[in-house]
Amino acid sequence: MHTKESLIEQLKQLGIDREGTLLIHSSLKSMGPVEGGADTVLDAFTEYMKDGLLVFPTHTWSYINADNPRFYVDRSPTCIGILTELFRQRPGVVRSWHPTHSVAALGRDAVEFTSGDHRFDTPCARGSAWGKLLDRKATILLVGVDLRRNTFIHGVEEWVDIPGRMTDGHEQLYTVLSDGTEIAVPSRRHCGLSWSQHFWKVDQVLEDAGAMYKGQLGEAVVRVCDAAAVSEVITEMLKANPDLFSDNNPLA
Repeated sequence: MHTKESLIEQLKQLGIDREGTLLIHSSLKSMGPVEGGADTVLDAFTEYMKDGLLVFPTHTWSYINADNPRFYVDRSPTCIGILTELFRQRPGVVRSWHPTHSVAALGRDAVEFTSGDHRFDTPCARGSAWGKLLDRKATILLVGVDLRRNTFIHGVEEWVDIPGRMTDGHEQLYTVLSDGTEIAVPSRRHCGLSWSQHFWKVDQVLEDAGAMYKGQLGEAVVRVCDAAAVSEVITEMLKANPDLFSDNNPLA
């Protein structure tokens, strides 16, 4: 049975900068039995990162759309796992205002980190929280999930301006604040092939380049990604081969 203390010890062994910025994609089930369950896992992350910035994605893209256009910052549930949903509701956590690709943050500069995302009409704009991960040389931790769940790679594709990744037109979405204020957010969406289903192709490439290494948290295999290094490697690969993540490119 894993405990808060044993998880914190594993985080130390992974070498994650506890004063830096850490974004986590996660599968709670993959971690095995944890005394106290999801709350203990979040307690471990929170304690470990108490002098830095802890971030979870709190996406709502699966159900916020033209037919259901209102994203409520304080109560729209996440669509990507129990840890993200519980984290966003914790005291002190700040959630960004992007209607489909929000993040929630706790710790140093949380307000600054999450601010302004509703000003962009794409999911992972360079000036959004996803681009700020690059600016802050953040660590991205994939707990029991692989690169197919690494939203940051969508950001790299967007910044390189790879064609066919997003709709040309906009959906009229709205962000609704806790006081009822409604903000119009015209939004483009990811489209076309399931590009992210092929992000796994660069797994070994990133490891060989030193942009990512693997370890363990609980019973989960984890991938520890250096956001800046990941961006550099994948940017060069996409510039050389824009179809890198297509069905027609069998080898990264």
